[in-house]
Amino acid sequence: MTDDAPVLLHTDGRVRHITLNRPRVLNALDHASVRALDEALVAAEDDETVAVVVVSGAGTRGLCAGGDIRALHDDARAGGTASLDFWRDEYRLNARIHRYRKPYVACMDGIVMGGGVGISAHGSVRIVTERSRVAMPETAIGFVPDVGGTYLLSRAPGELGTHLALTGRSVGAADALLCGLADHHVLSGDLPALTAALAGCTTPADVARAVRGHATAPEAGELDAARAWIDNCYTADTVGDIVDRLRDHGAPAAKETAATLLTLSPTALAVTLAAVRRARAAGSLEESLDQDFRVSTRAFAHPDFVEGVRARIVDKDYAPRWVPARTEDVREADVARYFAPLGAGELGLAPGPCAEGGAARPEDGRNLRNTR
Repeated sequence: MTDDAPVLLHTDGRVRHITLNRPRVLNALDHASVRALDEALVAAEDDETVAVVVVSGAGTRGLCAGGDIRALHDDARAGGTASLDFWRDEYRLNARIHRYRKPYVACMDGIVMGGGVGISAHGSVRIVTERSRVAMPETAIGFVPDVGGTYLLSRAPGELGTHLALTGRSVGAADALLCGLADHHVLSGDLPALTAALAGCTTPADVARAVRGHATAPEAGELDAARAWIDNCYTADTVGDIVDRLRDHGAPAAKETAATLLTLSPTALAVTLAAVRRARAAGSLEESLDQDFRVSTRAFAHPDFVEGVRARIVDKDYAPRWVPARTEDVREADVARYFAPLGAGELGLAPGPCAEGGAARPEDGRNLRNTR
């Protein structure tokens, strides 16, 4: 495999190392890298000499900044459908990772956002460091959290996941652990020693011991102390009611959050709130990914996505013109349409073991979660 390949592979002992290899764009995912990662995982799962998979990002800035937003923006402007094909394969990859039969160790060092969460936080061994910044920042560009992000955030304590989904704010190691987006904290400088230790592992129990041997307590986070105002304000029925509660709350951080929400796409916020609450009732990640595909398909066609990317990434004037511009002008019927079935266009992961990703298996690598 050449050095300009979308992913780099090498084997050390019983470990298959898979490295995302687009450091100039912070390892942002494009269709080629999603396909290459999927192929590498299939090969490693079928290889009896491989006991553990370790996924990391090339360069020093982070694992993955998400999907290639400029490419998605250009496709949306042109009225294309390549992005939908990309998401089909990306979400199937997320499901594969969630059901992977071997320990899947995700090194969430540095920036881990959007699609980067999808290829890490669904794994069985999720490691953050003191450098980690983890986020689902889609509402900032008029989009909605996808890649199973609403499924993950809906299962965070209280309303912490709703807060992160709506604001798109990033969190460090302690808060990622609190919200269930990661399992262990390892100092960035100790990652090479950990991966060396994993090379000699042959069983999930060996992996668990190796990780525990290098794990440390992270520095204190911010969210636990904010639970009182977050849990109180985000139980409101609508985005408008949430903003009102935040404004009226005595905590300065609550008022600041209200001001932040008022700068974001009203439509994206309303759909995100509905998506998180629906994801709480989802019986499986696959069911939630099917929902994500419906929502992403509709959000891709909405003008707020192109406008959000223009304002934040292309022109960088940070002055988006949302349609509609006010939260109170988003109609319930408009939100409901995001969740309507796609007919023949459905992703179709949820029906059962015949779907890509399959049903949970007893040897599922996620059982390692119980070894913390």
